[in-house]
Amino acid sequence: MKSQGDRHLENALHFDNTYTRELPADPESTNERRQVSKSCYSRVRPVKAGGPELIAYSKEMAEEIGLSSALCESEEFVQVFSGNKVLSGMDPHATCYGGHQFGTWAGQLGDGRVINLGEVVNDEGRRWVLQLKGAGPTPYSRMGDGFAVLRSSIREFLCSEAMYHLGIPTTRALSLVTTGDQVIRDMFYDGHPQPEPGAIVCRTAPSFTRFGNFEILTWRGELDLLRRFADYTIRTDFPHLGEPSKEVYCAWFDEVCKKTAEMIVHWRRTGFVHGVMNTDNMSVLGLTIDYGPYGWIEDYDPGWTPNTTDAQGRRYRFGNQAEIGRWNLVQLANAIHPLINEVKPLEDSIETYSNHFRDTWQRMMADKLGLAGFNKESDNELITDMLDLLQHVETDMTIFFRRLAALEVQSNAGHASSAVHLIEHFSDAYYVSEQLNDEYKDRLDTWIGQYRSRLNQDKTPDNLRREKMNRVNPKYIFRNYIAQLAIDKAEQGDNSMVNELLEVLRKPYDEQPGKDELAKRRPEWARHRAGCAMLS
Repeated sequence: MKSQGDRHLENALHFDNTYTRELPADPESTNERRQVSKSCYSRVRPVKAGGPELIAYSKEMAEEIGLSSALCESEEFVQVFSGNKVLSGMDPHATCYGGHQFGTWAGQLGDGRVINLGEVVNDEGRRWVLQLKGAGPTPYSRMGDGFAVLRSSIREFLCSEAMYHLGIPTTRALSLVTTGDQVIRDMFYDGHPQPEPGAIVCRTAPSFTRFGNFEILTWRGELDLLRRFADYTIRTDFPHLGEPSKEVYCAWFDEVCKKTAEMIVHWRRTGFVHGVMNTDNMSVLGLTIDYGPYGWIEDYDPGWTPNTTDAQGRRYRFGNQAEIGRWNLVQLANAIHPLINEVKPLEDSIETYSNHFRDTWQRMMADKLGLAGFNKESDNELITDMLDLLQHVETDMTIFFRRLAALEVQSNAGHASSAVHLIEHFSDAYYVSEQLNDEYKDRLDTWIGQYRSRLNQDKTPDNLRREKMNRVNPKYIFRNYIAQLAIDKAEQGDNSMVNELLEVLRKPYDEQPGKDELAKRRPEWARHRAGCAMLS
């Protein structure tokens, strides 16, 4: 048993690398960009960083894998999680997978700037893969250099942990370090590349297996390896399903469908938009994975996407995420069909996804509104009218629901002259005051009346309803403009806001004295500023 008293990472971390032990490796040892067939991964070493420094680490994630604060703040920690030191139990490698990108098959993709250090098992037997993002090129880097810059690394580190504390299934982040090296990036893709500070995030998850891991094997006709990989996945990540068989493959796919639906419902609950829902960015564990262009909707707009690449087609817009989840699951079903050789069970699971999403979404919306449960006779209309209302004027979704929780219902306070009072009550949520015309005021007044009537059916005391709503409707989300403010400071050598945000985002549902500035709606200066709205 390891203990918090261990003074070296070598003793504190117990590696058990089942992935590289049980699956076939790329026989080529050179780190050259190439097609890798009949293999699940390629061994590769991180590039040494010139002058790494620790910016931040997750105390919760460190504790989960058995690391003390003293170890995380040691020089050894910086050297290991910058890629400069490889511990004896590690087996660094990059994995091979394919994927559909924006609806088109892209062939081999793989870990282009991620190097997996290995798998650690904690004292409770939980398995965590540790991987460095931005530690140099791999055979899958294609046209990239394998490195990462500080701005994207801050966004990934903070968002991973923010999502976890929001209760959204996600990969985690252990650490964020700067490398001391410069990385050339063309931030606006306008032909003017500039040097930026390099950085590395240590990401972690029980597994980083993606839909694309299966797709690439079927596409190449490597069906024996497909079965071997599926069996490994079930035995390692889904052992409760039993030994692999045709029936277990079907049960496994059914579970993946349900987990995917639940993840996307959580996105909808908080207003999160992934931005790049390609099949290579879909986890079989139903985890939010790969934080590239992402964002939370500020004014409620189902058509919004944070990804400038998707600005025209808006394939991955907020309101389309459930359909994209289904489309991606169909691609996974096509990939694993050779294991089952029947269409019907796979179609049934896809239908299960749709039904499970609908039922879970309805329960979630009832919770957001503080209802005792979802009543299909009345609540579909109530929810539809509310979502229409949110779009009628630019309304911040996050703030709206927190203010809705604060509304007095039992006393019916202000209802007789509610138009003016309601506008004042929700004023923090409105972006453009000129939009608040008489038509909107009447619609808001009418809907609040319907909402009060529905709540009175439950007879839930206001204080209990408020507590319930504030457990599912966050006060603090990781808004893009706030991320950019932290990035601006960090690029000037001031990491204070990164660590401040890390602390605030640990308790996103709580009132935090002195931190209200971080809960405010997006300021007007950030509406179109690079990094504050959409991202490349």
